[in-house]
Amino acid sequence: MNTLAFFNNKGGVGKTTLAYHVSWMLADLGRRVLVVDLDPQSNMTSMFLNERRLEQIWDPDVSSGQSVMGALEPLINGTGDIKEPHVERINSRLYLVPGDLLLSGYEAELSEAWGNCLDRRQPAFRHTSAFHRIAEMAAQKTQAEIVIMDVGPNFGAINRSALISATHVLVPLAPDLFSLQGLRNLGPTLRQWRDEWNDRKSRNPAKELSLPTGEINPIGYAILQFGVRDNRPVKAYDRWVSKIPDTYHRSVLGDGAKVESIETDPSCLGLVKHYRSLVPLAMEARKPIFHLKAADGAIGAHYEAVQQCGTAFRELTEKILERI
Repeated sequence: MNTLAFFNNKGGVGKTTLAYHVSWMLADLGRRVLVVDLDPQSNMTSMFLNERRLEQIWDPDVSSGQSVMGALEPLINGTGDIKEPHVERINSRLYLVPGDLLLSGYEAELSEAWGNCLDRRQPAFRHTSAFHRIAEMAAQKTQAEIVIMDVGPNFGAINRSALISATHVLVPLAPDLFSLQGLRNLGPTLRQWRDEWNDRKSRNPAKELSLPTGEINPIGYAILQFGVRDNRPVKAYDRWVSKIPDTYHRSVLGDGAKVESIETDPSCLGLVKHYRSLVPLAMEARKPIFHLKAADGAIGAHYEAVQQCGTAFRELTEKILERI
């Protein structure tokens, strides 16, 4: 199971929008894709599903157990292990395990479990591996080749348990000081989580339990929300964009490679414009920007932007496929 997490501890860079569009493009390219929403804000789920369906999923009096919390419920209540997750069919190749705002309440349990793994406590391993096993069950159920995980912008226990379940990580960045500073924290934290999980794995008393590998392999970064002129970032962003390759190689990869620019950096998988006027149309239509039609309001200059968006995401997604 190839699991790709989109992660940056700096919020507001367009992480969920990027993961959403890559998921759709992977399906368009013929891959079977499962999206697991592990961000307690559940923005990814709200991009896929309308409000009426969300109400049914989240209201226990209407239809209980259809979010990721439904799969976790027996484990959290102490009545059993995780149960098979409900999966929403988006189309014939794209599926979703819906997120839930109540997931934030699981943070303390996972934080305690992380420490208890050192004492070889079996329940601790069941909690710590829960996200991995939910994704595994749902992927088998849907025959998904690739699992996309969306997580929140922080270094909390929920994200730690999600990230050790990821074989690959893509880092979305905005061309600003905050993303640059976030990169300096990101690399050491991922390495620490990897090392700590490798130590804990060796202490697992339940050998039949499926545990995540904890690879957390960084495959590169994508720069989002930049303005363009002649297909290059505008001057206002050049200052920060020029510093990204060196910071990424030094802090995230730790390989000491000297890369002069994003154009020559193999870790730069793509530049994605901010399609400001098209985002509301896509949100209302519950589809990616590159699927918008004239009936959705994509006419005139919008139509050209839709085509450009499709080209950009196809190129980015093909590079992602090469890496994973």
